[in-house]
Amino acid sequence: MVKRTLLLGLLVLQGIISEAQTRKPNIIFIYADDMGYAETGPYGQQKIKTPHLDRLSAEGIHFNQFYTSTPVCAPARCMLLTGRHGGHAYIRGNYEMGGFPDSLEGGQMPLPEGTVTIGTMLQKAGYTTGAIGKWGLGMSYSTGDPKRQGFDYFYGYLDQKQAHNYYPTHLWENGKTDPLNNTYINVHQTLSPATATDADFDKFKGKDYAVDELTKKATRFIKDHQKDPFFLYLPYTIPHISLQVPDSAVKAYLGQFNEKPYYGQQGYTPHKYPLSAYAAMITYLDSQVGVIMNLVASLGLDNNTIIMFSSDNGATFNGGVDAAFFNSTGGLRGLKMDLYEGGIREPLIARWPGKIPAGRTSELPSVQYDMMATIAAIAGIPAPANDGISLLPEMTGRNAQQTDRKYLYFEYPEKGGAIAIRMGKWKAIKNGLKKNPAAAWELYDLSTDRSEEHDVAATHASMLPAFDEIVKKEHRNAHINEWEFINSKTDKGK
Repeated sequence: MVKRTLLLGLLVLQGIISEAQTRKPNIIFIYADDMGYAETGPYGQQKIKTPHLDRLSAEGIHFNQFYTSTPVCAPARCMLLTGRHGGHAYIRGNYEMGGFPDSLEGGQMPLPEGTVTIGTMLQKAGYTTGAIGKWGLGMSYSTGDPKRQGFDYFYGYLDQKQAHNYYPTHLWENGKTDPLNNTYINVHQTLSPATATDADFDKFKGKDYAVDELTKKATRFIKDHQKDPFFLYLPYTIPHISLQVPDSAVKAYLGQFNEKPYYGQQGYTPHKYPLSAYAAMITYLDSQVGVIMNLVASLGLDNNTIIMFSSDNGATFNGGVDAAFFNSTGGLRGLKMDLYEGGIREPLIARWPGKIPAGRTSELPSVQYDMMATIAAIAGIPAPANDGISLLPEMTGRNAQQTDRKYLYFEYPEKGGAIAIRMGKWKAIKNGLKKNPAAAWELYDLSTDRSEEHDVAATHASMLPAFDEIVKKEHRNAHINEWEFINSKTDKGK
């Protein structure tokens, strides 16, 4: 009887081990919003505390030359999820519909029917997929509904204009509104410096903080699907302004900075302590990362779960944010909406115990449209057609298997139209192409000039035709005129 009991126990144990070895890994991708390259500890931040991201990096790998696909919200999300760069992606700019009030909520241009996303790819591989946070790729009544784009579950903001407010009247859950205990706030209202009172600043506070609601749903999703492989896409709204964060978080920074009230003169909500609020928002985001990490560990999922962290574009230039004060770009040139390094270089941190060696750093130039191929490799499945490469060999230290490529390609049709190409140590960029289609290339040697201060195009003119050929190869005409600035045609009366 004892032998039989022992035998049964061994068989059960072998079954558990076998299942753990064959089960596909869980994948969590946490996405910040408007976070500058150097706004977290692993990337040199000195004034803002990010202990959980510090730990994520120390126990995994962080990439020093990783880029978003484009420098604003909606198209960055499209390119991340579809593995396409700015010359191929369907969504290339923030094409807004509707307005800011609840009654005018209309979202952004939707992804079309039949789009292949990381979500649809993983659904076919047996994953349960969830998207919790800021969507920006279509409302629930459109083809861009997350449920129609590869996600079994969605909770959060469908319209990124609504995401300017951290105390909204509602969020969305699987196509239906989820009311929150907040009254409507006009987050673009200014205050008068001569008359503003504490009560006026308090008008921009609410009761149910959206970030907390997102984390509640994220933890529930992980708990509900812990027995089967899951993919959680977690695009938080922090630190995208407005400056709204619970007072308890702000108090941790009060008195550390020499700051003056912000009255809304550059858009978005006023705040009495703007520097403290901004720092608090990033630390608050870091605390959510900690919640997710601790939950995964407590459920015994650590060794079979990869957690990744990045952001959609560089630090912003308005709304009371002081990127220079926090050295948000780490000395890189440009901000959000720029194809200079400060607008597109982003953190990428990945942790996967037992698979990714702790304490690794990478100098491999890489980009968010690599994530479809990377996540496919993590899941052990073929990737659909995409513009990226898998970064898994670089993450795990099996560099001999790392696919090489000649360049990274960027297009951005807004802010006058710009193109950028990263080729080895070289960065070529053109700006203002809508007004001047014949704009000249700027060229920078990032190995000696990471801040892009010294344009050396004149002394390396022989290189420039190669960049023109890359543009011809990589650009496909956009499907709307507003985004076509490379092959655009003007009416000459013919």
